[in-house]
Amino acid sequence: MKVNTTRFGTLTLEEEKLIDMPAGMLGFPNQRRFVILKHRDDSPFFWYQSVEDPDLAFLITNPSLFHPEYDVDLTEALKGMSWDLAKKDIIMLYVVVNIPRGCPDKMTANFIGPILVNPEKCQAVQTVMANSPYSHKYPLIKANEK
Repeated sequence: MKVNTTRFGTLTLEEEKLIDMPAGMLGFPNQRRFVILKHRDDSPFFWYQSVEDPDLAFLITNPSLFHPEYDVDLTEALKGMSWDLAKKDIIMLYVVVNIPRGCPDKMTANFIGPILVNPEKCQAVQTVMANSPYSHKYPLIKANEK
């Protein structure tokens, strides 16, 4: 399948690599098919590129790479997607990253709206964590790490 993107040009993708997101991303409910693309081989970042909108791509990362203590209760999201609770260890967890232009040390991530990807089902859901100690602009680099 060929997909045109603004950021990456024309991509040739295998149908098996596409991720179905029945509810879409927060703020983008009509965008339901995505693909995860590596940013660079040596980078902890990925692109979550819409297959339907060439302009729409989110920078994402695994939050535990920056904050190993990050913990999310997946139970409700897994039930909502009818995913097998016994297989929750296969779920890949990502957060959307924002890097202000020219200020990479001030990058933040949406730690209350993680994206859960089930690679076996090629499905994903973005969940919102209520009563979380995190925020939608959680610093990825702590002041003492700069």
